[in-house]
Amino acid sequence: MSILDSVHSPADLRRLSYDDLDTLAGEIREFIVEAVTRSGGHLGSNLGAVELTLAVHRVFESPRDIILWDTGHQAYVHKIVTGRRDDFVTLRKAGGLSGYPNRAESEHDWIENSHASTIVSYAHGLATALEQRAEGAPDRHVVAIIGDGSMTGGMAFEGLNNLGHSGRKAIIILNDNGRSYAPTISKLGDSVARLRVSPLYLRQRARLDRVLHELPLVGDRMERGLQAAVAAVREYFEPRAFFEDLGVRYTGPFDGHDVRGLESALRDASEYDGPIVVHVMTQKGRGYAPAENDPVKRLHDVKPGEVDFTEAKPGSYTAAFTEAIIKAGEEHPELVAITAAMPDSTGLLPFGERFPGRLIDVGIAEQHAVTSAAGMAMGGLRPVVAVYSTFLTRAIDQVMYDVGLHGQPVIFCLDRAGITGDDGPSHHGVLDMALLSKVPNMTILAPSSYQEIGQMLRDALDITDGPVAIRWPKTAARNVPDDEVGHGVSARRVREGRDVCILAVGKMLDAAEAAADALQADGVSVTVWDVRAVKPLDPRMIADAARHPAVVTVEDGIREGGAGSAIADAISVDALEGGHVGPPVCVLGTPVRYLPHGNADAILHEVGLDGEGVAAAARKVLEKIATSDRKD
Repeated sequence: MSILDSVHSPADLRRLSYDDLDTLAGEIREFIVEAVTRSGGHLGSNLGAVELTLAVHRVFESPRDIILWDTGHQAYVHKIVTGRRDDFVTLRKAGGLSGYPNRAESEHDWIENSHASTIVSYAHGLATALEQRAEGAPDRHVVAIIGDGSMTGGMAFEGLNNLGHSGRKAIIILNDNGRSYAPTISKLGDSVARLRVSPLYLRQRARLDRVLHELPLVGDRMERGLQAAVAAVREYFEPRAFFEDLGVRYTGPFDGHDVRGLESALRDASEYDGPIVVHVMTQKGRGYAPAENDPVKRLHDVKPGEVDFTEAKPGSYTAAFTEAIIKAGEEHPELVAITAAMPDSTGLLPFGERFPGRLIDVGIAEQHAVTSAAGMAMGGLRPVVAVYSTFLTRAIDQVMYDVGLHGQPVIFCLDRAGITGDDGPSHHGVLDMALLSKVPNMTILAPSSYQEIGQMLRDALDITDGPVAIRWPKTAARNVPDDEVGHGVSARRVREGRDVCILAVGKMLDAAEAAADALQADGVSVTVWDVRAVKPLDPRMIADAARHPAVVTVEDGIREGGAGSAIADAISVDALEGGHVGPPVCVLGTPVRYLPHGNADAILHEVGLDGEGVAAAARKVLEKIATSDRKD
């Protein structure tokens, strides 16, 4: 029997020797590689956090001690040692184990944390609650592990500032692997120390350099030694000064793969009566050669059965964007691309390689990315902000008031829009249309094919009096001939009928056409429109829809306040202005609830957003009209 087979709870870890723990770490890595390559999931970050997780659970007593993860995708080892190893066969499957901590799964999981940089604020809040409710016994701890780039987000610094000011007891473990999804931008170790910008220091340093350089025989060697010593001093003092200026004690850095050393550091930290940061250095992807040799993401995440270093799969919408933005970059030297720690996942790396200096990765800092883009636009550049749909929601205030209010021509390219599937409720991109449609003078485009991506990016660059958002899903894109590609903000009629009109947004055109085929087989004549421009809506499309007895809209975004609601309102206004009553409009979209992880197509089927569901909705509307006519 393996050592891993004997571990069912954190208490089992405390009975193991350090030699046993070394063996266990190897077994856990083998288990994670097997599980993730089978089911898909986050690989590199978990391989790097094995020894750290073991040390945390040996020193602290979960769930009495509160252990928090930021981001939660590095918590697979935590799940394994808290009794969920057998559930990994269901990892990220519908009804199975979540890829993030999940309060419904285990008492050891306090939060579902898949949006980064929040954990210090949770720690501050929980430490405050323990103190205020007189439950802050000296042997109960709040332990927050923040890593994989999460420290680059501004909210982490806000939390540190308030935690330091409060003086409340909390242990913040900085899991520093130098990366987020890709290499971390603006990591703490690259900060500029006050010492290095002091004029006195710079003058004295230059004078010493000259003296050493002029020494015969040994001058060069002593000069190199001085440089190494300065680097060591800088590395030692900079993080300490940064944290302790905020009122948070700092200790480290420590080897994140040395369980014995980590335990000693964590026990010392647990004795400190106040907030403390324990700085731990780890290697993302440790122990698995394909991950260690991935220069970009250390196999941050993989799909089932794949070990691939790129997200832009051939034929995907992301690949279409990569192709389109490189072409646009050649035609527009003022174009710059901005992303928030996801240059690979959004398909921007080839653009950065083709145009050095024109790809700007701000780290996990979406709010900064958006406002910085506004400034770039004010200065004459054409910024393209490429992020996941779900992460742009973190910066809606900046979109509304920093970009929109100033009418800046920033282009937002939103990958993973709609139902994304395996990563669960926090990663579905279902809010973007409902939120962005409320930004005055915002243009929203939704492509339905590979070819539409390039056309829409070209059209977006022609719009100079306000922002534009282009949204696309995490799926393969269909290829269409030139005569099936729209232009500008015009909708495109796909087929013409008389009984019911289906208006489809983006990838939902596939479902609309499947529904039309099914209805046509029943003798129902169907018109189908590819909406293309969610805002502004094409008045020709609205007028055509209003002539039908019934209308169905379908989108892969939230139903309330989304594209369908705007279409229904426009049809009503059109009818009112024409002096007649408009047709009933059935709005199909995602419900206002948190949708769990699972297969994306299965989720769409469950909420009625596939061909079968759209056809059923159309039949229901037509049946109600027929019943009403019979009563009349």
